[in-house]
Amino acid sequence: QVQLVESGGELVQAGGSLRLSCAASGRTFSTYVMGWFRQAPGKEREFVAGISRSGGTSDYADSVKGRFTISRDNAKNTVYLRMNSLKPEDTAVYYCAAARFEATLPYEYDYWGQGTQVTVSS
Repeated sequence: QVQLVESGGELVQAGGSLRLSCAASGRTFSTYVMGWFRQAPGKEREFVAGISRSGGTSDYADSVKGRFTISRDNAKNTVYLRMNSLKPEDTAVYYCAAARFEATLPYEYDYWGQGTQVTVSS
């Protein structure tokens, strides 16, 4: 069982930056692939970024490539999402999630946090 708690979401102006954090409970954090998803009002939850167990490889949605960076610190049981050059269309609730295998679809992830709101004003 893994419990995930996100933090760091807030209101920011377009062009600004934020860093989201996701703290995980338990001693098995390093055995999970971690991902960030987001969901805007009226839209489906979408994959944003994923990172391997060791942190050596990562994957991004095309819409955030070059602007967002996912990282993890297994010693701290935490995964991060650094978001630069934010756009109004990045506005959404951001969720972190844990999966046993490399995955980009929501149903492939086993554990979810409660989400943190990111709002980008124009």
